[in-house]
Order: sequence, then structure tokens, then C-alpha cells
Amino acid sequence: MRFWRIGTFRMSIVSESRKPATLEEVLKKSEERFRQVVESAPNAMVMISRGGLIEMVNAQAERVFGYNRTEMLRQNHPNLRDWFFSGPVSRPMGAGRDLYALRKDGSEFPVEIGLNPIETDEGTMVLSAIVDISDRKHKEESIQSALREKDVLLGEIHHRVKNNLQIVYSLLDLQSTNIDDEKVLGMMRQSQNRIRSMALIHQTLYKSKDFARVDFRSFLDALVPNLISSYLAQPERISLSINSDGVLLPINAAIPCGLVVSELISNALKHGFPNNIEGQITIDLTHHTDAAVMLSVADNGIGIPEDFDITQTPTLGLQLVSMLADQLGGELSIQHSDPTRFAIQFPLHKAMIQS
Repeated sequence: MRFWRIGTFRMSIVSESRKPATLEEVLKKSEERFRQVVESAPNAMVMISRGGLIEMVNAQAERVFGYNRTEMLRQNHPNLRDWFFSGPVSRPMGAGRDLYALRKDGSEFPVEIGLNPIETDEGTMVLSAIVDISDRKHKEESIQSALREKDVLLGEIHHRVKNNLQIVYSLLDLQSTNIDDEKVLGMMRQSQNRIRSMALIHQTLYKSKDFARVDFRSFLDALVPNLISSYLAQPERISLSINSDGVLLPINAAIPCGLVVSELISNALKHGFPNNIEGQITIDLTHHTDAAVMLSVADNGIGIPEDFDITQTPTLGLQLVSMLADQLGGELSIQHSDPTRFAIQFPLHKAMIQS
């Protein structure tokens, strides 16, 4: 006689008309219920003895593997078992690895296998629950393929946008050669710098493996020296300091931040260092908190008037700074001198969600 014990239980039968069930009857009923549960299970179930013989299979195992149960029963299972029987507890098989099973027709299919120890009168056996995950794997591969195609498409879009912006920049540069008015030339230069800022962000994205996040430090290293050279005949008289702790920004935050930096540095170079005085510009981009970023642009130039109100300024550049701060959902603060500093604190999580 063979019996299976699953967990612990206590049973009592009280009847005036029937005799109490014998232990043999209880065990026989338990064995029959166990067989019914295994047979009706939605997953393929295979029970293997310590010696490696297949002792029980269910109908789903027949359907999944293509064998009938008489072909499988008492056959030797080829897998190593010592590792399981040395500490028999319920566990997944091959955790972290891809597992494949073999059908009767020789085809392989991906599976997940759960192992469970079962106590019998012939010793501990292992009951394997086998799930065919072919459909799930196919869907995962389709998703991965779609993501790869999306990355290629996004890369091509950013590349084309960057090239088109560079064409616009070159056209403005060509047009500037026919302009003698210094005020108009300054406006053209500002427009060019805004276009260059956006083009550099798209160039950074094109080179990146993650289009959702921009390495803003790389962008600043490319943008700011070009800005200084475009405004100053002697760029060496302004030293530059960029401090960043590796903040990564989504594109919808990177573009306005890039434009903010471009406008503030342009403003400092035009107004902060008259008469060829020397000075320093400092850019800081740091995690203010786990959920917020602080961007600041400071200079040690002559400063701005104490009654300066950015909401009343007629200057397009500073109006843009105020509007871009609102777009980021941030708070703009201004220190008028020693040093002059414009700082925007904005929530990173909001930017990431919007992206």
C-alpha cells in the first residue's frame, strides 16, 4: 500500500450508524483525493522518486509533452536530483535561468517549474508543476523588439531634428553677414544660441542609449564654452565652473533647462562684465532632495539693480527664463549681487512622469 501525506491534519468521524473509519480507509481516501487534485490540475504535474523514476503524471502532462502516460510512467528522469533531496523544500527550479522542456516530437519549449516534496510510504518524492510559458515568452520578445524599433526610430528623429536645427543656425549665420545694425545682430546671435542649445540636447539624446534621460553635464560641457566664445572677443577673461552630481533629466525637462542656461549665461556675458573686466560664471545642477532638482547660474559681475523685477522686464531672454521656470513647475529665486544668482528648484518626479 502507498499513501501520501500533505501537511498535517486531524480527522474524527462520529456516527451512531457507522463504525469509525479505519486508518487504512482514511489513507486510501486521502490518496484518492490527492490523485484527483493532481489529475485535474491546470499545469502539467510529474512526480519523481528519489531514484529518478516517474511515478505519476496527469492529463495536462500528456497534452504538454505529447506522450501518453504509459510511455512516461516508470521511465527514468534524466535530471540530477541530489541537490533537491539534500534539502527538500518547495522552491522554483533553476531560479534566474531560462528552462526548456522537450516534447515527444523533439521540439523544445520554455517552461517554469515548481518543485514540491511529497512524503510517501516509499520515502520522499518530488512533485513538479510545469508551466508552458511559450505565449508569455513570445509576447516578451515582441515587446522587446518593439522597444528596439522605437529606440532606433527615436534616435533617427533626434538626429534629423539636430541636423535641421543646425541648418537653421547656419542660415541665420549667413543672414547675419548682411546686417550692420548691432542691435539686430545681437538678436540674431541670441536666436542662434537658442537653436544651438536645442540642437545640442538632441545630439546628446542621439548619442545616448536612454532617450528618456539626458546627461545634462555632457550637454553643459558642450554648450557653455561655445556661448562664451560667441559673445566675447577674449573668452579667457571669464572662467567657468560647472558642478553637477550626475543629474539625468527627461527630454521635456532637459530642453527648457538648456534654454534657461543659455539665456542666463547670455545675459551675464552681455551685462555682467562691462569694460572687459574679468570674472567667473558658475553653473550648479544638483539633487536638492530625492524628488527635486536645483539649477542655478551665478556670476561675480557687477550685479543687477535691487528693484529688478523679472515679471516686468522688457528683455525677451529673461521673460523666457520666467516662462520656462513655470513650464518646469519650479520656483525661481534671484540673488541680485555678490554673486548674482538665478536659481530654479523644480520637481524631478513631475518631469519624469510628463516624459
